[in-house]
Amino acid sequence: MKIYALTDVGRRREVNQDYVFATDSPIGPFPNLLVVADGMGGHKAGDFASKFTVETLKRELEKSAPGRPDEIFKAAIDTANRRLIEEAQRDVKLEGMGTTLVAATVIDNTLHFANIGDSRLYLISDNIRQLSKDHSLVEEMVRLGGIKAEEARNHPDKNIITRAMGVKDEAEADFYEFRISRGDKILMCTDGLSNMVEDEVMFGIVKGSRDIIEAVHMLIDRANANGGRDNIGVVMAEPIADEVGKW
Repeated sequence: MKIYALTDVGRRREVNQDYVFATDSPIGPFPNLLVVADGMGGHKAGDFASKFTVETLKRELEKSAPGRPDEIFKAAIDTANRRLIEEAQRDVKLEGMGTTLVAATVIDNTLHFANIGDSRLYLISDNIRQLSKDHSLVEEMVRLGGIKAEEARNHPDKNIITRAMGVKDEAEADFYEFRISRGDKILMCTDGLSNMVEDEVMFGIVKGSRDIIEAVHMLIDRANANGGRDNIGVVMAEPIADEVGKW
């Protein structure tokens, strides 16, 4: 698997609250792991939340026994959520912190991932498809027919999320699995990218890049060129033939 991960503070923020992790080495029962998190909270609480959550998730996965990927992810996410709440209760400066989380692994020819919040996972092949569903107030309004999808992008309440790690006693992650094909690329990102660059523009950048490293840098550059109003976190992966079955 070819992988690349990068964060950027953006043009408007002083602290980077995004945290990313990617490895093609085994993490517990998973042969690889890709993670994006976008922290929230005052002062340094947001960057603490995202890093702490990802590091806790990794440790929990390392201790996990083999089993169904969704159940493995759920147990690790539940523990990370509980530990994050405990940390907030220990330190008044961390009160109210939370983070989004998208965590993925590719096993054989199947992509398994978990999502909580409005960070995203896209699959890029001959088009771009957002596989994750945003847990945001505006997305709920779209699903209920209150507003149209094209109105959602610039809606004043766009940044209000309805689910996050560290907010409730029980994490409310969604779990997915998708069959992938040779040549597919996985793009995971925080809203610092998806709010600043249209999906079709992202698709064009990825398709026009020589490799995923160039693609990630060009995506971040475009988000900053468009205003860079938030931190930008990006993970890209391109499973090769061995990771997606025999061809």
